[in-house]
Amino acid sequence: MKRAGFSIAICASVLAACAPETSTPPPATKVQCDVSLLVLGVAQDAGKPQIGNPDDPAWDDPSLRRHATSIAVIDRRGETPKRWLFEATPDIKEQLHALNVAAPTPNPNRVDGVFITHAHIGHYAGLMMFGHEAAGAENIPVYVMPRMGDFLAENGPWSQLVRYFNIILAIMDEDAPEQLGKNLRVTPFLVPHRQEFSEVAGFRIDGPEKSALFIPDIDSWEDWDAEGVRIEDKIADVDIAYLDATFYADGEIPGRDMSGFPHPFVAHSMERFTPLPAEEKAKVRFIHMNHTNPLHRPDEPERDAVAEAGFRIAEEGEERCL
Repeated sequence: MKRAGFSIAICASVLAACAPETSTPPPATKVQCDVSLLVLGVAQDAGKPQIGNPDDPAWDDPSLRRHATSIAVIDRRGETPKRWLFEATPDIKEQLHALNVAAPTPNPNRVDGVFITHAHIGHYAGLMMFGHEAAGAENIPVYVMPRMGDFLAENGPWSQLVRYFNIILAIMDEDAPEQLGKNLRVTPFLVPHRQEFSEVAGFRIDGPEKSALFIPDIDSWEDWDAEGVRIEDKIADVDIAYLDATFYADGEIPGRDMSGFPHPFVAHSMERFTPLPAEEKAKVRFIHMNHTNPLHRPDEPERDAVAEAGFRIAEEGEERCL
């Protein structure tokens, strides 16, 4: 059945079964607009510092810490803001707090929906915080593709969230827009990436004035070429594009051959995008950076290289009008 523009994926069987940087981050970009996109995290799934890396200076310097990649969309056009999370990360507590600061609502545990790209830990594990041991949420729509929906409905502890109606699975169709409000919609599309438990999606977000692309994970731009989709065409069709920047270049992880790692290196993306005009390059915001990625470190030359090439690095707290 349909409700509020999405499909409720609970059936009887499911219910039965279940620029040059400084040493501290720049100030958050403050905007005053009706609909906006807020960056809540920029790191790879495990955040920074990562578990088992005691030498990371971020343990002692909180300004160097980064949350797992997540964004939010805020609609302030009503009496009470509406908020949607994109990804439910292991850092969801801090990220929901940041969202509450940016757009407070009477119920700080409530969001109007969560969009999930795929079943890798940094993208869905935070859903557990909606359970009765924590937020005790009620009927939060979780927008997922079909296999992702099956994964959550059929495997604990996520299935308990479904059975207790902490969340409601909203099953999306590829390339079918989900209408969130007047002139505000989200369109999922599939991308090639490791699919151990679910398909992998990216999102196009269309607001009243501007549009955004969100692709935190993809195997390679060339794999997409083989499917008849060019990332350059996707960039051209939006105003801002948050793109997979998990690793900067081969050799980033000492002692390991990274040539087969299933992510486009930032260095390769910049090389591929070299022919783009300056206004197209300026749309790109690199996001989802592994803890080893030099783009995390404020004084590394790689950050300067990105800026000099005409691209940008996503920063936690930046907010863009949609």
